Amino acid sequence: MFGFYEKKVVMPTPEVALPGRADPIPTATNHFVNGHPLKGPYPDGFETAVFGMGCFWGAERLFWKMPGVWVTAVGYSGGLTPNPTYRETTTGLTGHAEVVLVVFDPAVISYGTLLKTFFEEHDPTQGMRQGNDVGTTYRSTIYTTTPQQEHEALEAQDAFAAALKKAGHRNPITTEIAPLGPFYFAEPDHQQYLAKVPDGYCGLKGTGVTCPVARD
Repeated sequence: MFGFYEKKVVMPTPEVALPGRADPIPTATNHFVNGHPLKGPYPDGFETAVFGMGCFWGAERLFWKMPGVWVTAVGYSGGLTPNPTYRETTTGLTGHAEVVLVVFDPAVISYGTLLKTFFEEHDPTQGMRQGNDVGTTYRSTIYTTTPQQEHEALEAQDAFAAALKKAGHRNPITTEIAPLGPFYFAEPDHQQYLAKVPDGYCGLKGTGVTCPVARD
């Protein structure tokens, strides 16, 4: 059996993962800030990106403020348990990361610009944590929705790794880059949390190193 700490920082196997449930948990219908539907339909020609940067509250706020981003939502991805709850993910026994779904207009903002924000606004070298937030749910992740996104994400990661090394950072990047699997919307109170609670917790902290990916 896992000890408490191991549950938090070691990915669970199917044998120990929580069973979850067949039906989705309730979530919000519309974005609290811009009113757009969280689950779509999304406008034709728009693209979807998914990022995990630790606690999803602050990460979501970064993206919904960016011109060209149509809607954002927080949720869980990269794990084993179907339709998990927030409380279940915090046990470390679902395998999910806290992630942000970003629907954007590629004619206004590029995926590369989103990647630049991703790498600069958190520390992707910490493994199963971000600062004081420890556990598999807080790992750094990029879940891609197209082969082109995967290509760009890997290129950006290599470029940022070189920039970190040049700046004197010794730890390697631990970001998980993989095709997007099931995405489960988080509970309604987590959606756009920092718009509802402006002084709420935000644990984001970057390395201070610039990611050498051109902005739009």
